[in-house]
Amino acid sequence: MSDKILVRLRNWIGGAGLSEGARLPPERELCATLGVTRAELRKALLVLEAEGTLQRHVGRGTFLARPARSSRSGSIDQTIAMLAETTGPIEAMQARLAVEPEIARLAAMHATPRHLRELRRLGQDMRAATTWSAYEALDGVFHEIIAVASGNALLQSLHRILNGVRLVVVWRRLNTSAPGPEPNYHSFAEHEAILNAIEKRDGAVAEAAMRAHLKSTLALMGAAG
Repeated sequence: MSDKILVRLRNWIGGAGLSEGARLPPERELCATLGVTRAELRKALLVLEAEGTLQRHVGRGTFLARPARSSRSGSIDQTIAMLAETTGPIEAMQARLAVEPEIARLAAMHATPRHLRELRRLGQDMRAATTWSAYEALDGVFHEIIAVASGNALLQSLHRILNGVRLVVVWRRLNTSAPGPEPNYHSFAEHEAILNAIEKRDGAVAEAAMRAHLKSTLALMGAAG
């Protein structure tokens, strides 16, 4: 999943005229409408469920939990596009360092059991990723759910912009010749440390672990440059 797919789904929901509690079309139909794969759609649905926009019930389908604000989403998308044109990879990582450690601290206080389950599953899926594109998509959702779990809507919106910009500008700098992350890829252990701290409700450790993770990525970008 890319951030563009998530934006595509947000925009479709915002323009579909669905009322609160309305059932979304079956996944196969949505895939055809949006031009995405089933796996890509499910990852995007997961993010919107974590935000509280959607509710998914096994055997019944996916339902709109609250009306989507397409104009707000569109404004954020425009901001991401504009900033991606004027922001460098180092600047993007510096901005993340200013915001995401605090988000991780808040997530340790407010994450629900559902958030923790999804973060644990995403951590496992990232270790199993065989391509960089697959890893990149899972990594984006991992950080997005931590932002949702912070319980702070404003920080979540700021993170959505940061996440969108970094998906455009940061990963270009981190491209490697290997087909995908190796078993000892540094982010695996760093994500584990962040999640362990959030599960233990230790905000200080979660904040420090997120800062260490981002600094590690920033150091790699410097080496690549």
